[in-house]
Amino acid sequence: MKTISRLTFTFLLAACALLAFATKTPAQQQLPENQQPGPSADPIRDLNLSPEQRERIRAIREEQRDERGAVNQRLRETNRALEEVLDSENPSDAEIERHLRDIAAAQAASLRMRVATEMKVRKVLTPDQLATLRVLRQNARDTRRERQIENNQRRREGMERRRVPGRNTIAPGFPQSLDPNRRRQP
Repeated sequence: MKTISRLTFTFLLAACALLAFATKTPAQQQLPENQQPGPSADPIRDLNLSPEQRERIRAIREEQRDERGAVNQRLRETNRALEEVLDSENPSDAEIERHLRDIAAAQAASLRMRVATEMKVRKVLTPDQLATLRVLRQNARDTRRERQIENNQRRREGMERRRVPGRNTIAPGFPQSLDPNRRRQP
């Protein structure tokens, strides 16, 4: 489930980035051949799309707008149906499983549509632009990973600050010296 969410996020990020770039004015700068794009204020500009490419990408997105809306609506409805079942008095396991299968099918359809859209967009890009897109995605993954590490570190530091020295967190009713589950050091 997490993998699907991550892939979905990555594809959405790429699609949004391409769409944002497709709507920008053509004031782009050419990168030297051997230089990889670094972090910039507008990473989409690094793709250096021509006006024809922007128009083709816009057309691809327009073609799939209705289908994307229908798939997203189905996904929202299946999630809502599962929530209703879970909120009922006595939800049956079979009913929950059925709704989970419906959600999985809706998520798969959504992912399938995003991949199909991306494949169409990739056909519009040149090999250099595809290489730039790969670098941009890797940078985005690295940034997300760094943020996650930082967030985990902050969370750990926050837990350490909240921890009271000498207090037993396993059996809070007992001081550490009286904790019956505490093993003594030899």
